[in-house]
Formats: sequence, structure tokens, C-alpha cells
Amino acid sequence: MALIVEIIIGLLILMLLVVAHEFGHAIIARRNGVVVEEFGVGFPPSFWSKKLKNGILLTLNWLPLGGFVKMRGEYDAASKKGDYGAATFLGKTKILLAGVVVNWLVAIVLLTGLAVVGLPKVIPNQVTIPSDTTVITKPVEISVIMKNYPADKAGLKTGDKVVRLAGQLTPTISRLTELTKKYKGQNVMIVYDRNGTEYSQQVDLRNSNDGNYLGVGLNQSELIKATWSAPIVGVASTVQFTWLTIQGIGDLFSNLVSGLVMQFSSNTSVRQQASSDLTSASNSVSGPIGILGMIFPAAVKAGPTQLVFLTAIVSISLAVMNILPIPALDGGRWFVMTFYKISKKKLTKEREEKIQTIGFSILMGLVLLVTFADVSKLF
Repeated sequence: MALIVEIIIGLLILMLLVVAHEFGHAIIARRNGVVVEEFGVGFPPSFWSKKLKNGILLTLNWLPLGGFVKMRGEYDAASKKGDYGAATFLGKTKILLAGVVVNWLVAIVLLTGLAVVGLPKVIPNQVTIPSDTTVITKPVEISVIMKNYPADKAGLKTGDKVVRLAGQLTPTISRLTELTKKYKGQNVMIVYDRNGTEYSQQVDLRNSNDGNYLGVGLNQSELIKATWSAPIVGVASTVQFTWLTIQGIGDLFSNLVSGLVMQFSSNTSVRQQASSDLTSASNSVSGPIGILGMIFPAAVKAGPTQLVFLTAIVSISLAVMNILPIPALDGGRWFVMTFYKISKKKLTKEREEKIQTIGFSILMGLVLLVTFADVSKLF
């Protein structure tokens, strides 16, 4: 039941981010003289609709997978007044990029808010203003429990925060690791915090050479807090995470292409490297199932700070994905429009529909591929 609630929360957040993206398109379209015929929350079939005073049909739809905006004459060759196609090149550029800008703005607002209350530090060189930064180190937390190992036998659970071991404080992962090594093979007392309440339990540490005497995976997060520099940190963090997302996509495609090319090699070691590259590509990306079934539930369990942080990162990811030059995405539509303008060729409705259809097919193929990878990870 809890997992279903977590998935619903993730679904609502994703939908709101997409609706915000589409809202950006709608606002800038109207400001550039384009008639917006319909603004939909979710995808058809519709269960409620209302004609607004400004003439836009607002619809609420049954499939909670995002949203859409329908503009009149939504192809480049349309020429009637109020058509999308009749807008200037600059106007169409603004309309196409407006959704991306809104996603970036959402991320900036969320990351600025987190900078005030505590922004998770997830990379070593994360942007801060040293003179206005306080770093808060959270307690050592158990992130993985190995079955039939000492922690599991003692009843510890993921999310428990280790406070003391053998009567000594464990403020860092290195200190806890040092203590488990010191007392390996012995029965010691472990004190841990679970949901704000401290518990103590005897645990028999393993006496082995693999270094995992307690049988756990550990995590320790740091939070960055700022005051007057919070907006600067919000903007700079959005830029930084945008660049990291672009790098991640570049690495993904690099591993994918090199892996596919090397698969045809007759050299066994090369094929093994190809398999490694393809596995790396598969593991470094998540689709709808991965985001809703694994990532969002984990963030919900971790608390509101992690959930808001993940929402900001997903918003940045939506912005980056939509500027890629893939037809059917905003960046792809702009690229096609710009190419035909520069080449001084006419982009007919039929030609544009064909390009967008091919792009959409490729996009759906990638979604299916990533979904298959997500399902494989689940099982």
C-alpha cells in the first residue's frame, strides 16, 4: 500500500512538471499572437472541460501522464493570423523554448528554497558561497542490509541511524568502519536511531577478511545551508546540474554507440568491453518505470528534502531532454525549422509531419528500450 502511495506521489510530481512545461508554451504563444485552442492536464479521454473567458478550452483527462497545449495552425507552413506557423521565427523560437525555461525556473526556485533549509550535497565541487555556507553532516545511515549478516540477525533495518558501537560514538562512516574492524568477531552493543527513538541491540560482528563485519551498506549525507546567497546557489546549482545531466547523456550515447560497434568485433576481449559499455549505458538511465517504481519511492522514504531535491533534478532533466535535437521534442522542432529556414527550403505540412512522425517513433523506441531495462532491474 505504501509503495502505491509513493508511486502516486511520483506520478503527480511528474505530471505537474510537464504541465508547468506546457504552461510556458501556452503563455508565450498567446504573447506572440498565437491562438491557444486547448490546454490539457493529463491525456485524453477527457472527464471534465470548461471554456475559459480567454477562449481556451481547459480539459482534465484520464491518463495522468503529463499535459499538452494545442495551438491553432501548429505547423510551420500555416499562414493565417493567429496560427503558430504565422508567428515570426523569433516568436516561434520563444514558444518552443518556453517550456524548457519554465522547467529551469522551477528547478531554480526549488533549489533556492532548499539552500535556505538544507540543500543535499551530492557532488564534491557543489557550488557554494564559502562566506555564507554552513555544512550540516547527517548521522551515519544504513542504506543496505545484507541478508543473514549480523545487522540483519540483530533486527536492524534500512534507514536506521547508527549512533554508537561498543559504547563509542560513530559520527562518520570511517569511524564506524574503524570500530567494526577493531571489534570484529566480538559481541558488542549497537545503539541506533529509528524514527527519532533510540534503540540498543547486541550484535555478533563477523570475523572475516572481506571488511564487512556488520553486513550493511552505509550512507551519510551532508546539507548545505545559506542565507543571502541562497538565490545565487539556486541559480548556480541549476546550471551545474544541467551541465552534469548533459555530460551524463553524452556518456550514455558514447557507451551505447561504442558498445554496439564493438559487438561486431571478432576479438573476444573487445566484445567483453562492448558488453560492459552497454551495461553501463543501461544502468545509467531510468525511464518512467524506473522513476516511478524505484527512484521516487526511495526519495519519498528519505523525506521531504530528498523528494524536493529529486523534483528539481527531474525538472532539469526534462529541460535538457527537450532541448535535444530529436524531432518531436522542442529542440528537434526548432532544429528542423531553423535548418529549412537557413537552407531556404519550404517546410510543408506533409514534410514536417513525416519528420515529426519519424522522430516520435525513435523517441518511443528509446522509451520502450529504457522501460525494458527498468523492468529487468526490478526482476
